[in-house]
Amino acid sequence: MKKFFMFLAVCGIMAVSANYAAAQEKEDVAEPAATEQVAEAAEMSSADLLSGGEEVPLHQAIKSKFIEGGPGFMSCIILCLILGLALAIERIIYLSFSKTNTKKLLAKIEAALAEGGIEAAKDLCRNTRGPVASIFYQGLLRYDQGIDVVEKTVVSYGSVQMSLMEDGLSWISLFIALAPSLGFLGTVIGMVQAFDAIERAGDISPNIVAGGMKVALITTVAGLIVAMILQVFYNYILSRIDKLSIDMEDSSISLIDTLVKFNRK
Repeated sequence: MKKFFMFLAVCGIMAVSANYAAAQEKEDVAEPAATEQVAEAAEMSSADLLSGGEEVPLHQAIKSKFIEGGPGFMSCIILCLILGLALAIERIIYLSFSKTNTKKLLAKIEAALAEGGIEAAKDLCRNTRGPVASIFYQGLLRYDQGIDVVEKTVVSYGSVQMSLMEDGLSWISLFIALAPSLGFLGTVIGMVQAFDAIERAGDISPNIVAGGMKVALITTVAGLIVAMILQVFYNYILSRIDKLSIDMEDSSISLIDTLVKFNRK
């Protein structure tokens, strides 16, 4: 349930940011001077820009390319970006809260075992957040069944915690594959429409071919950009999970050693 509300919060923040950006664009369009500058910049050719003319603002250029690429496919690609980023940010927040100072936790567990025994150690793990503390708690629950059972429990519950940390990554990988696929599909459809225009005109005009190809390739560029952005977040999340998993394995071995020493005493 916490994950669901976290995901909604991330989506809400992104939606508010988008509305704020849209409001700023409307204010800029409302000003006559800004409108004239945008119109003049849009009408400038690339040669005029290279010769020292005023460049088009970035948000206006992105907006114009979005319209040229076609609202249908471009909207789907932007939706992949928004959903993928929302899932990625939710995973990063979840993994940030999952990080635990295992050395400090093991020292506290050893002190709790010396002072209050297994029950004190279980209370300490129950009141500590993070997957490492949850694994320790599950192992301590079965201490009376023997060290071998504790070790098997720690290994099994470690797999459960790994699955929880990797939850949602399959959807991010789906959006990484889906965004360029939608871009290629838009390109193919745009090329078909360009050839239809050539057929209707009855002549291979450079303007018709170049215009149709440019519009068709915009969707591919957008899809590849979205895939690259999500891929960076995906790899970063994987690296965080790898670090946490190594920390979990190392600390689990240390816990077993601590319980063996406590059992001998």
